[in-house]
Amino acid sequence: MYSEVMSTSERLIESTRELLWERGYVGMSPKAILERAGAGQGSMYHHFKGKPDLALAAIRRTAEEMRATAAGVLDGPGTPYERIEAYLRRERDVLRGCPIGRLTMDPDVIASAELRAPVDETLDWIRERIAGIVDEGKEQGQFAPSLDGEEIAAAVVATVQGGYVLARASGSPAAFDAGVRGLLSLMAPRPA
Repeated sequence: MYSEVMSTSERLIESTRELLWERGYVGMSPKAILERAGAGQGSMYHHFKGKPDLALAAIRRTAEEMRATAAGVLDGPGTPYERIEAYLRRERDVLRGCPIGRLTMDPDVIASAELRAPVDETLDWIRERIAGIVDEGKEQGQFAPSLDGEEIAAAVVATVQGGYVLARASGSPAAFDAGVRGLLSLMAPRPA
């Protein structure tokens, strides 16, 4: 499944990332990780202390990737509204759900401060970045002075995460898209 160029530890991390997204922490057995990675039985324990250590490496990698993807649009060109719009409309595999957001529903991840930390940090980073962009828009007169950047950022993250849930429940990305359109219409810049 993976190239021979990729190290065993990399194959284990990538396999774990996929399995966390597909099955969650509880549904991910060491045997499934090893099979997907094409690794021998002792490989996991040679490179990692065990399943929690490997899961932490995988969650951190997913969190870093998600922040980099978000930064690509939030720090990109355009007005504050256009950058938030680009974040909301960026290409996503909506029916698969969010690889970070889905971890919030995994009781073993939430029960572990160590496994939960990269999830919290990523969602906090996205909210803080969007709140800053809203504040930029207020300074430029694009958004009403009464808008609270932190509240708008929370609404953006809630729309994305809730949109994933609604899309998965209905088996269609239409619910996600409708939520995005609705939020964008509420945030539409004030006329100059």
